[in-house]
Amino acid sequence: MAQIEIKLPKMGESVTEATITNWLKEVGDHIALDEPLVEVATDKVDNELPSEAEGILIKKMFDKDQVAQVGDVIAVISTGGIEEKIDLVQQEVVTIVNEVVQAPVMETQALSSESNSKFLSPLVRSIADKEGVSNTELDAIIGTGQEGRVTKKDMIAYIETKKNTPIINTPIINTPVIPITKEAPVNIIPNQTENVQKTAPVIHKEIVVIPSAGDEIIEMDRMRKLIADHMIMSKHVSPHVTSFVEADVTNMVNWRNKVKDSYKKREGETITFTPIFIEAVAKAIKDFPMINVSVNGTQIIKKKDINIGMATALPSGNLIVPVIKNADQLNLNGLTKAVNQMANNARNNKLKSEDIQGGTYTISNVGTFGNVMGTPIINQPQVAILALGAIRKMPAVIETPEGDFIGIRHKMFLSHSYDHRVVDGSLGGQFVKRVADYLEQFDSNREI
Repeated sequence: MAQIEIKLPKMGESVTEATITNWLKEVGDHIALDEPLVEVATDKVDNELPSEAEGILIKKMFDKDQVAQVGDVIAVISTGGIEEKIDLVQQEVVTIVNEVVQAPVMETQALSSESNSKFLSPLVRSIADKEGVSNTELDAIIGTGQEGRVTKKDMIAYIETKKNTPIINTPIINTPVIPITKEAPVNIIPNQTENVQKTAPVIHKEIVVIPSAGDEIIEMDRMRKLIADHMIMSKHVSPHVTSFVEADVTNMVNWRNKVKDSYKKREGETITFTPIFIEAVAKAIKDFPMINVSVNGTQIIKKKDINIGMATALPSGNLIVPVIKNADQLNLNGLTKAVNQMANNARNNKLKSEDIQGGTYTISNVGTFGNVMGTPIINQPQVAILALGAIRKMPAVIETPEGDFIGIRHKMFLSHSYDHRVVDGSLGGQFVKRVADYLEQFDSNREI
């Protein structure tokens, strides 16, 4: 009899891990070749993984909600048939007996590890003891594990932060004690050091909110947790700056109104403003390629491809960002079909992992919700994002050879947020103005 190891496959560019969301087979079940075995989630996309062999599932290496790395063995399947299943049942009986006998010992070990107010695994406790992390510090660390437990990764991150934080030694003299508040500089005693200020290390803990009587408590779903973590990380990593430009898009609106019915009759689908926006952004990126970059430490990585992500609302209210790859190489008809396909796949939960990978710039159409402008958060590891406001009819001064007059025009605001580490106001402002120029100069006689 043979045992086949089922490994977590690579499911897209830069996908390194996945969360086990649901096992479709239990230990002891028979499974056919290519029959779905397990459901996994990478970033925001769920996938079913088929079995690579036919046989009996004899071992699951990961429990539900645990994270596996690409290449990890997640299950073992035996091709031994009924004999293997009988052996498996016998092994389970022995395992259950051993667990009952050893339960008191395990409970004692768990209690001995919990010398502070939260549960700590033996591994975490060992790291804390070795690195001299006190119980007070352990209490302050925000755990990312199940039920807020502190994991090995949390400990390593805390220790690295602690090592990289400078310690200031000053003479002990009779001076008033000044409490150090959040982000307050450590007091430097005059005439003892040069005029230098250091920031005291502050461990931020989330505010504990006690619900009132009658309040409804809603647990975040997996996607909302991922979005929350990603947004916090982006604001922490990138100093955000936002520039605003108003664009007169009357020519664009009139053109779409003129062609939308004939286009739908010919192509069987709707042409929206989104592909026109993507086309303008791709052109502006070619004019200002330093918007199409990522930051790696002190390195700026200038991207060769122009892959435009488009934030799309899901029925659940969450957002997902499918990516139009090589957007600069598609004509308007190609962009329209790509946009419609991605949007439909997003709404029907049919996106693949690679559909949301590799974006180099993102647009978010806040005008869909009736908003005139916004200050979007950068979709890391990109360095900029454009929010598109609602298109509104507005009175405007129109200049003609015969003189100026007031007319009704279609206008919208463009809000461009960018990473001020690498994108200065000049570049960020010129880029969004160039996008507006392309929209304003849209050819109302264009063929599609």
